[in-house]
Amino acid sequence: MSFTLPQIHDGIAQLIPEREAIVSSQRRESWGEFVRRSKKLAWVLHRSGLGCHRDRAELAPWESGQDHLGIYLYNCPEYLEAMAAAFRARVAPFNVNYRYVEQELLYLFRDARVRALVYHATFAPRLAAILPELPELKLLLQVADESEEPLLPGALDYEEALASAPDDELPVQPQPDDLYIVYTGGTTGLPKGVLWRQEDIFFAALGGRMPGGAPVGSLGELLERVPYGGFMRILPAPPFMHGAGHWTAFMILHQGGTVVLPREVRHLDPDDIWQTVEREKVFSLSIVGDAFAIPLLDQLKRKDYDLSSLRVLGSGGALLSPSVKAALLERLPHVTVVDGFGSSETGAQGAAAAVSTGDVAGRFHMDPDTVILDELRQRVLRPDEREVGWIARRGYVPLGYLGDREKTERTFITIEAVRYAVPGDRARYAEDGSVVVLGRDSVCINTGGEKVYAEEVEQVLKKHPAVYDVVVTGTPSERWGEQVTAVVSLRPQMSVSAEELREFAARDLARYKLPRVVVFVDAVVRSPTGKPDYRWAREVARKYSESQR
Repeated sequence: MSFTLPQIHDGIAQLIPEREAIVSSQRRESWGEFVRRSKKLAWVLHRSGLGCHRDRAELAPWESGQDHLGIYLYNCPEYLEAMAAAFRARVAPFNVNYRYVEQELLYLFRDARVRALVYHATFAPRLAAILPELPELKLLLQVADESEEPLLPGALDYEEALASAPDDELPVQPQPDDLYIVYTGGTTGLPKGVLWRQEDIFFAALGGRMPGGAPVGSLGELLERVPYGGFMRILPAPPFMHGAGHWTAFMILHQGGTVVLPREVRHLDPDDIWQTVEREKVFSLSIVGDAFAIPLLDQLKRKDYDLSSLRVLGSGGALLSPSVKAALLERLPHVTVVDGFGSSETGAQGAAAAVSTGDVAGRFHMDPDTVILDELRQRVLRPDEREVGWIARRGYVPLGYLGDREKTERTFITIEAVRYAVPGDRARYAEDGSVVVLGRDSVCINTGGEKVYAEEVEQVLKKHPAVYDVVVTGTPSERWGEQVTAVVSLRPQMSVSAEELREFAARDLARYKLPRVVVFVDAVVRSPTGKPDYRWAREVARKYSESQR
């Protein structure tokens, strides 16, 4: 059976129309209201002439025949409504990084061939500066906020546009081939638009197959579990502009659960997060790696909360260090900590669940369609083979990268008539058949002929009690070609020397993996989603090296 997201949303709303779908500081939105509002917004898009103009069968994997809707919002109900509405109107939605400055936005909007944009009013001045350079942009929908910025010329107020639209069925029929576009974070290069068929992303990341389970076989099978999903109240702390953020939200929605948003959505506010968990009886909290976990842990040392409802703390988009995972389990012994693994090009692939400090090694149990390819990407490794290879996924995988044939053909390969997505993560099998993830090859450091994976060194350095955050990168070396360089921020009122850090790391790392240079900074820069900014780290390391000459 084929699936479309509007079909799923309609079925859930008919079963549980009064159950809360989204809880925010603005309103408590029921499932019935969520579907009604998304239908109205779909009409706004459709009436503007937006939709699908060429069928998938006519297109190459890197091409789109649909109009594209940019979603330039902080976390809010309108974000999820806009995604749902786009699918209903056969418009392809894509995520917009709200930290981008004008030139970065201009690159993104041109690359995405944006035709419509929904945005918070606070971003209006930034948009105004680049709109003259986006002549193809046809529809602007402005979501009011506390900034009270006036409407941009030609823009529609979001609520007024919905109020004037019908809420009956549109005269278009969504198709499983309709696109969903997710832009990569761009922390190691320019962001790329990954093209997914709507049905494929449903199975890969939006609840069509829950971790450890089989894919749902029919809409009826999916709807059977919806009435029992009322306990699934999740708080996604990451921005929805990051794939892991809105994937988590829709995964829970498609189980009949509820998405709970904190009051503060512009930055991470640990007190607000824990207050919201307590007040709304949140069952599952979603974060992004150590960048979220460490401030949340620090807040628990300052204040007590009733977190008895919390049963799952999940991390996606960046790995949790074993030391941080252990600290979470010590502080929250009734909680299961789940480290999720995946990427924009593969969806959710696997998880490492820990219920005690003895489970924090971080070995992943992957879904059946995730494999490891050999070094040459020519064959699938057996679980008893120990060589380092490439993590790949078959089955539900994207079509390609928007407008980029070369990157599409390099990342999505065929081996013995089976198509694989190979985004660049390195891994090997452990003796028990689980997968040891080593890190992204693009940030691998080649020093003296040895490969060093940045994430492995970062996780060891973070064990030191004085280290608050760290990003590891490679810098030029006359002797070694590249040398391991650590950019480190320390905890307040604590200190450690570079040599002491090296000695500490030498307990767990071979000598060639130890940082030859340590650069101390006030704060490590990460993306709003918590991912390390390796480009920033390389620039900091470069400037430090120049200053030492």
